[in-house]
Amino acid sequence: MTPATTLLPALLGLATGLSLIIAIGAQNAFVLRLGIEGRTRVILPVVLICAVSDAALILAGVLGMGALVAAAPVAMVVVRIVGAAFLVGYGLWAARRAIRPGALLVTGSPGATGLGAAVGTVLALTWLNPHVYLDTVVLLGSVASQQDAAERWWWAGGAMTASLVWFAALGFGARLLRPVFARPGAWRILDGIIAVVMLALGARLAFDL
Repeated sequence: MTPATTLLPALLGLATGLSLIIAIGAQNAFVLRLGIEGRTRVILPVVLICAVSDAALILAGVLGMGALVAAAPVAMVVVRIVGAAFLVGYGLWAARRAIRPGALLVTGSPGATGLGAAVGTVLALTWLNPHVYLDTVVLLGSVASQQDAAERWWWAGGAMTASLVWFAALGFGARLLRPVFARPGAWRILDGIIAVVMLALGARLAFDL
């Protein structure tokens, strides 16, 4: 094994995972609000649920797409085209957000959310969101399938790490992140980076590079 077959795929998976996770959405807003409340008893389970759920979905995507490649190569071509179209669309959407940024506004008083309510809410936001299956199972699975067999699991590990790092930073660093992400300029920079990464990945899938 060399860095080209271990570290580089892991970094690519990390970048891809972060590009999909870092966006203004209900799940991120909810985790950020819990972080602002500053209650570790609530934040820790929520962060773990988000990270473990993403890891399970990414694993399902990697395994499922691997089986699809072996059983139906033609179907994989269709998935690759659909995945490329989604990536390009996602990249253009991110570029639009970069041009016209929003702000992640969070309200709520300290201690307002109990453990049971927090866990139930984050489970619903994660597993009842149809986009999570497209992002993790289909999209990340299709990108992972483009990696060599020896590199695929390093890539998947990088994507799983991205989820854990992001949600931990969002939950436990919320007090520091709130003034940053309340400013549209911060999201403009992030969405600009996301747009570049998604468009590049879309081109790679479309032309099978």
